[in-house]
Amino acid sequence: MDLQRDFWTETVAATAPELPDRVAALLASARAEGLTVVHVRARFRPDGRDWIARYRLRDRIPCVDGTPGVETLPWAAELPGEPVVIKRSFDGFLGTELDEVLAERGIRGLLVAGLVTSTCVLFTAATATQRGYLVSVLSDCCSDREEVHRTTLAAYPFVFDTVRSDQIAERRDGWDADLDRMST
Repeated sequence: MDLQRDFWTETVAATAPELPDRVAALLASARAEGLTVVHVRARFRPDGRDWIARYRLRDRIPCVDGTPGVETLPWAAELPGEPVVIKRSFDGFLGTELDEVLAERGIRGLLVAGLVTSTCVLFTAATATQRGYLVSVLSDCCSDREEVHRTTLAAYPFVFDTVRSDQIAERRDGWDADLDRMST
């Protein structure tokens, strides 16, 4: 989710200097396990016509086409064949084909990682839950200002589960059982 230059600010990088290595390890592990990896990226037109209203008023927005800020961070780059969903809001589902991409692949459980925890990660995880997905946010593979990151993850246990990337293997059987229970 939004692992792009404009969101990897000095403040965010200082809060989570280990994030590049953890995300790279997460992607490698997911690919090795045969899990589907879907990338969600923010991308806006330079003319502002697809900007969120508040950003039009500010006359600036992150991740504008043709700027360095829209570039994917090298440690989060997609591989050929991995879906990339482009969004023009905080929510990876709003006005995108994300739901269709997941449904086509039979995905019912999501592990969410990315930037920024209190905004795009939160909005996307909340919508996923409301659409019937079993959602876990990977706390060590997301970042924000430190206090905001912690507060956001702690505030929504009724929306999503919060786990660390090193807990995926031990939690997987439980998630599979929960998904089976949801199907009956």
